[in-house]
Amino acid sequence: MSCAGCSTGKKDGTPTGCGSKGGCLSGGCNRLNTYDWLAGVEPPSFEEFNLAEISFKNGSRKYFFHNPHYIMAQKNDWVVVESGAGYDVGKVSLTGELVKLQLKKKRIKDETVFHKIIRLANDRDMEKLEEARNLERQTMIRARAISRMLDLDMKIGDVEYQGDKRKATFYYTAEGRVDFRELIRHYAKEFKIKIEMRQIGARQESARIGGLGACGRELCCSTWLTNFKSVSTSAARYQNLAINQSKLSGQCGRLKCCLNYELDTYMEVLKEFPKDADYLKTLAGDARLMKMDIFKRLMFYVYKDNKATRGKIFALGIDRVNEIRALNKKGKKPEELQGIIVNDDSSDDDVDLGFADVTGQIELPAEKKRRRKGSNRNRRGDSNRQKTNNTPSNNKGKTPKEKDSNKKFQKKKFDNKTSNHRNKNRNNKNNKNNNNDSK
Repeated sequence: MSCAGCSTGKKDGTPTGCGSKGGCLSGGCNRLNTYDWLAGVEPPSFEEFNLAEISFKNGSRKYFFHNPHYIMAQKNDWVVVESGAGYDVGKVSLTGELVKLQLKKKRIKDETVFHKIIRLANDRDMEKLEEARNLERQTMIRARAISRMLDLDMKIGDVEYQGDKRKATFYYTAEGRVDFRELIRHYAKEFKIKIEMRQIGARQESARIGGLGACGRELCCSTWLTNFKSVSTSAARYQNLAINQSKLSGQCGRLKCCLNYELDTYMEVLKEFPKDADYLKTLAGDARLMKMDIFKRLMFYVYKDNKATRGKIFALGIDRVNEIRALNKKGKKPEELQGIIVNDDSSDDDVDLGFADVTGQIELPAEKKRRRKGSNRNRRGDSNRQKTNNTPSNNKGKTPKEKDSNKKFQKKKFDNKTSNHRNKNRNNKNNKNNNNDSK
């Protein structure tokens, strides 16, 4: 007796076996008997699907094209496809039955007319595509300068050249409608190609540019996310997140898409929490809800006006909260919350911090009052005049004779000033009298 797959000691075309009588316990052949359950089942017949999904510029734009049977491009092949003006070069991302699912997901009808794949791309096509990609950055910088020169309220986010460099698509963001007819004339004159303007949103712009998120990974919108769902601040409130615009917003300036990823799980757990449980009444005092730990199913309460329990936070389970609420509805109050005390800050008042009472022991000097600059100007001016007239500052370090001569010089100078002043007054009076006489 031998195993079905044993090939040792064949005689007349039949295996004689290894002598283990079909048990294979000796480890002579190391093979197990298997039965092919699918041997009599015919595989389903799939018809060849003649559409393929082509991605352009690293997946920033995807569309569907006819895949003729004489080409039969496979996944990851570079192909040359038809376009509205000329041809373009892209990479096959999906083929076969998966394309049907994508058409159904994007709600594209079967009657839609698709362009076809011309041929597989050669080296010259790839060189021309690389030249077109190298032109995009310079074109975007120049396009932004022209739009700024025309004072248009818009931002050029990205530029995509066609594979044959005959056409360029300018992707821009704007708050409202923009009249860019004059702008297209300048672009056509500057770049000498066919121009197409396409308005996109802030999220589509970040998806095309790409980058790293706060999690350290590449942005979801530029890798795997294909459709954008609306995100509201209520998603953050349900997850007990602080409403901080700078932390909740992504690189596009909108709320992060990942706020919706775990929202359904939070909503299911929140159904178990009691409603209208912000306040609980006990004999020890009224308790107020501080926060909730959703996945641990705990609710944290603190007494409002109870000095004995000041600083204590009580963690209650959902069952205990429902029990207290049921008693409150009947008009009864439990003695206390009977929860787990999270922290106890009531003992901080009795701690000796080592500081001494220095009241009456240390006396600080009185502050000197500063005079205001604008007050008593006339008095200061008079005192300064008296000082300059009586005690001139240039008499220090001089002999008595020099001091006397200096005093005489100062007196003479003062007399000259007063006499000049009197003469001016007299002349002014005489001029007035003469004018009155002439009148």
